[in-house]
Amino acid sequence: MGYTGRCSCGAVELRIDAEPIAVRQCWCRRCQKIAAGGPTNNAIFRTADIIIDGPTASHDYVADSGNTLTRTHCPACGTPILGGSSARPQMRVVRLGVLDQGHELKPTMAIWTSEAPGWAVLDPAIEQFPAQPPAPPAPQS
Repeated sequence: MGYTGRCSCGAVELRIDAEPIAVRQCWCRRCQKIAAGGPTNNAIFRTADIIIDGPTASHDYVADSGNTLTRTHCPACGTPILGGSSARPQMRVVRLGVLDQGHELKPTMAIWTSEAPGWAVLDPAIEQFPAQPPAPPAPQS
């Protein structure tokens, strides 16, 4: 199985020839800013399994953990594409919104719930972490 996706304007396309390592919802304040106040919904894949075609732009910042995080987006329309951490260069976090319809991926975990606004609706059926959870298992090459 694989996944395809594209940004809102179609300038950036991606293909992923693998299944995700994990699918998470993130309520950290930085994710709320790029998701218009809600959480980001993300699938974690091996970096080597992601192929991106088209121009991208990125923004780096230092997280509370001390790691450098990179957010990649389309420079033309601003659609968030993926994120990465200096602590885990072998993995990338793909935004579910960039994937084409029909992917059926859904979060099994909500993270940084301590930063969720009071009106947030958290699914009680999924695992929840008030801050950063343990890293998913390292992907096999």
